[in-house]
Amino acid sequence: MSINRAKPDLWKSDILQSVDLYNNWFMEFAPRAFRETRVTTASGVERALTDTNYLRDISVELLKNHPEVLPILRMSTCPPIARDRLVGLAGVSKSLVENMEDAENPRVSPRMTSEKLTVELSKIAQTINRMADPDIFVWLSDRRDPTKQEVQRSATVVADRLCGAVADPIIRNAQEKRQLVAITRFLYDRGYTEARPGTKYNEMMAGTFSFHTNVPVLVAEGTEDKINIPVDVVILPKSAHNGDFPLLIEAKSAGDFTNVNKRRKEEAVKMQQLKNTYGNTVSYSLFLCGYFDSGYLGYEAAEGIDWIWEHRINDLEQLGI
Repeated sequence: MSINRAKPDLWKSDILQSVDLYNNWFMEFAPRAFRETRVTTASGVERALTDTNYLRDISVELLKNHPEVLPILRMSTCPPIARDRLVGLAGVSKSLVENMEDAENPRVSPRMTSEKLTVELSKIAQTINRMADPDIFVWLSDRRDPTKQEVQRSATVVADRLCGAVADPIIRNAQEKRQLVAITRFLYDRGYTEARPGTKYNEMMAGTFSFHTNVPVLVAEGTEDKINIPVDVVILPKSAHNGDFPLLIEAKSAGDFTNVNKRRKEEAVKMQQLKNTYGNTVSYSLFLCGYFDSGYLGYEAAEGIDWIWEHRINDLEQLGI
């Protein structure tokens, strides 16, 4: 059975409706999402300024105990320096910088000796100190304490730089949350309930769903090595038996046509791994909103992947929900 994969005569109309839905949401919501993130980010910058004695004491100990401040420090220089540029300028380990800037678990390199770590962090501190932006942190050249207004102003400038660097992820995360809310409402209206936190994909009860659930797959056919792939929405239909393999749905949104074609192979790889592990009957679908052109759709269709458009969310019923 095909929901939209084998209906190319509908693709053009659906693409236009999907773009309209995304653009209407973006105009109404995206600026607010960006502003809210900037306010939160500015508060974090102010805390970092306080911890560093307003950039006058960027110590090895601070970087070791609070590696999460490194992105803030990079955006505090003139000019702001990219992650790889910091690695080159300071002459430090790329993995150290990447670990410190890990969004979910910022940390210093666990395998580095204490002596080596001290040397590397000292190089980072020296580089930031030498390049701190004097036009933003005016008190540094005057060798005085900053006023409250100066701290707030400089924090806002750095927050703008940080948010500008991560604008796409901010919008993408806000859009994903909205998509998951739409699916939640659809399922609630049909009597489904959310599974208990921590429920595994193969322990779900019929009539339940969960978000961001790990599903183990074989890395490649013919091997025993497995990895977990996170799936946005996992649903076990009411008609299924407890513990049956559930329906898998990936929420996808895009604000332009270019990036989707760069990322289209990700879903194809997941689909192949799922088939290698669970057989050809596995149900893995996309939930699309935004800029997905015929090139993207044709590629996914050729890989055996079907999709549901958000502007026609009732198509989810064709999955047996």
